[in-house]
Amino acid sequence: MRRARPLWWPDARFAAALAFAAAGALAPAPASADFTGRVVAVADGDTLTVRDGARDVHVRLWGIDAPERGQSWSKRSRTALVARAMHRDVRVSERGRDSFGRTIGRVAVDGADLGDAQLADGLAWVYRRYSDDRAMIGLEDAARAARRGLWSDPAPVPPWVWRENHPRPPRPSPASGQRPRVPATG
Repeated sequence: MRRARPLWWPDARFAAALAFAAAGALAPAPASADFTGRVVAVADGDTLTVRDGARDVHVRLWGIDAPERGQSWSKRSRTALVARAMHRDVRVSERGRDSFGRTIGRVAVDGADLGDAQLADGLAWVYRRYSDDRAMIGLEDAARAARRGLWSDPAPVPPWVWRENHPRPPRPSPASGQRPRVPATG
């Protein structure tokens, strides 16, 4: 004769549901999501805006740092990214967010990574503070050895060093009610 199970003992369906819920709760959440869209703006050599449906997503290319506005090679770096990406469909593999709220990601056009292309042409540095990707470092080293792009300068200044010496003026917040000054013309 079969023994009756104790009242506190869960039945098989409850046990299965509990195990499934526990496995889902303990599984690591995906760090990010991939998406596709069309590039609608390029701010500089490492930042672009991707239209994903009805939303515009500001994307910083992961692993690279391109010259800042006002720095040598800035315009050429931006122009190259415009030529590669503007009005093109891209795939963004998200890697997180930066302190400005931008999405950080690897961005590809027709399977070609835009950050890798910028490095190979000597239009950006590997941002070693955030990346130790050997393939990217190899692309930068090859561009440096061939003296391509910014590596044709005798002593190019990395953007992170340039930013330390050229701090941005603080922007007024919309909540402060201050408006930026616009110089008078006349």
